[in-house]
Amino acid sequence: MHKFTALIVAATCALLTPQPAAQDVKPDRRFTAWDKNKDGRLTRGELPKQERKNFARVDVDMDGFISLAEHQAFRRSSSSPRPAQTRRASVPKGMVTKTNIAYAGTDNPRQVLDLAVPKKRAHNNPLPVLVYIHGGAWRHGSKNGGLSQIAHFLETSRYAGVSVGYRLSQEKIWPAQIHDCKAAIRWIKANSKKYGLDPKRIAVCGHSAGGHLGAMLGLTGDQKELEGKLGSHQDQNSQVAAVIDFFGPTQFLLMDSKPGTMVHDDPGSPESQLVGGPIQSNKKKTLHASPLTYASKNDGPFLIIHGTTDMIVPCHQSEILDAALDKLGVESTLIRVRGAGHGVHGRLLDEIGLSFLDRQFYRGKARLADKIIERKDLTRARKRDQR
Repeated sequence: MHKFTALIVAATCALLTPQPAAQDVKPDRRFTAWDKNKDGRLTRGELPKQERKNFARVDVDMDGFISLAEHQAFRRSSSSPRPAQTRRASVPKGMVTKTNIAYAGTDNPRQVLDLAVPKKRAHNNPLPVLVYIHGGAWRHGSKNGGLSQIAHFLETSRYAGVSVGYRLSQEKIWPAQIHDCKAAIRWIKANSKKYGLDPKRIAVCGHSAGGHLGAMLGLTGDQKELEGKLGSHQDQNSQVAAVIDFFGPTQFLLMDSKPGTMVHDDPGSPESQLVGGPIQSNKKKTLHASPLTYASKNDGPFLIIHGTTDMIVPCHQSEILDAALDKLGVESTLIRVRGAGHGVHGRLLDEIGLSFLDRQFYRGKARLADKIIERKDLTRARKRDQR
């Protein structure tokens, strides 16, 4: 465990407060009319046919039902949660792709990755790599479609892309997920020469649970106990150069200290399922799985993006990580999107992400500043730098 764990345990215990009462949610006539059995939640079959296509977008905790809070959050926000994998249709043209590459030396269909390299490169040097890690509460989701999530970066021909699959919590609990991700990074480094990649310029990007795993990669490159023994590339390390973290949890034990639509301390919560038991009854293992535990002055730069009204992963989770990195002198930029919930995305955020990576890997513009942007501005694209 990291040398600062004892301090973080003490600080966490001091900060833990009883969970606040859930925010009052006023009745909704549409919800009430659709709720045929009056159990306070909606199944797909209870929805009108024209609404059923949105079911997965509204059911953000993926429990198979739509709560009143989820229903109203979807109605309020044009950036309502939806599976990140469906946001874009495909990988940009002009990319050579290889799919389902086994990175761990197993035949497990979860331990595979997809790779995309541009046919025509912007330059002849080895390319930086952007690795995408999917979300889904560590119990859902797939690497499929992950390359399309980073299409904005790939279409510049300045980056190669990788989408990583990993074992879900119902198959194997923590730390299997980070062992998988680290094995994937080691595979990339071991095969970098073959594909014309730069092993020293690897960034990771992920949404929600994928943001958590990306942050863990960014903060634990020097943590040998988290490396695992997967794959045949133990001579490589799993250090990455930069992280783009979209609304990932960072300190599980504090998630219920802010209002939300989920009880994260519950034994059935995604976090409890990840660590194999209620998080408050398994504090040591929970801290082992929390990125904030590992923050140190040697960490690489972070770009952290979060909606201010996220009721699944409170924005506070990003704020405390950003504050910790700032205090340590690590380059960290926090972008908050006012009025946006879980699943926030948009062209403006793509451009901010590209500026961040170009700064790290192509001597781009000056360091980004923390800022709050408005939800209505998310579709506004800035003029792209020409390099």
